[in-house]
Amino acid sequence: MNPDLELVHTRQDESFRAWVHDYPHTVAKWHFHPEYEVHVIRASSGKFFVGDHIGDFQPGNIVLTGPNLPHNWVTDSDGGASVPSRDLVLQFSRDAVDRMVAAFAELSPVMALIDQASQGMQFPDALGLAIAPVMQELSGAHGARRVMLLMSIFDQLIACSSRKLLAGPAYNVSAQRYMSSTINQVLSYIQQNLAGNLREVDVAEMAGMSVSSFTRFFKRHTGCTFIQYQNRLRLNEACELLMCSDLGVTDICYRVGFNNVSNFNRQFLTQKGIPPSRFRALHRLNDAPSREHKAAA
Repeated sequence: MNPDLELVHTRQDESFRAWVHDYPHTVAKWHFHPEYEVHVIRASSGKFFVGDHIGDFQPGNIVLTGPNLPHNWVTDSDGGASVPSRDLVLQFSRDAVDRMVAAFAELSPVMALIDQASQGMQFPDALGLAIAPVMQELSGAHGARRVMLLMSIFDQLIACSSRKLLAGPAYNVSAQRYMSSTINQVLSYIQQNLAGNLREVDVAEMAGMSVSSFTRFFKRHTGCTFIQYQNRLRLNEACELLMCSDLGVTDICYRVGFNNVSNFNRQFLTQKGIPPSRFRALHRLNDAPSREHKAAA
């Protein structure tokens, strides 16, 4: 079974992504992405899969995966019950680490650590339990505090000598093998054409399916409808522009692919709980102390 591509969204004003998700979740499946990932389990037990490795997990399970290495954690479910905040996830690119090491030579051991992650690397559960509160705080932290917490995580991983490689040495980690699958071609096509007039009927035709078959296929792989997925990506991009540019709300609406400002505002309010203008105002309020500090300096 081919793994699905996960599109990791890192904001333009951030160097890495840290977040928490429940189980089940749309990304809790056999999947891969070009980013490195530190994954910590907070609750439940079950089986985890990394490349050709299958193991048992429990709270504290902590794994570092390398680029394009497929992975998944499957909780032993009792009647399909959900597990809130099961997963703590840190995702970062090779380029981000390169920039960190170029700025601070003391971080060169981080490069040595991630160079060993191509097969996946498991650390002791005790370390995962110790790092979990740091990962939890990191998921909601801002500014310099994020960097401090990231360095703390890297420091603890580097200091731990009890590491176990997971996938076998002969396991072929090649994104090209996976990208030929239909769903990954579809996700890549959506990402590349997000700002245009994307219609489900056209994407279904590209995938060689009828619209009804494509609808079922897409929902099975992503956990949401085509429109929901498309809107989610567009709203993520809109958030970046609201935070990192001076473009007006109307300009942002059309730039990310919405063709109706009222619909854009309605979708934004539904997904984020506040209108776009309020989102921008709150973000600027959050950044005000750092701007004032720079001005004083």
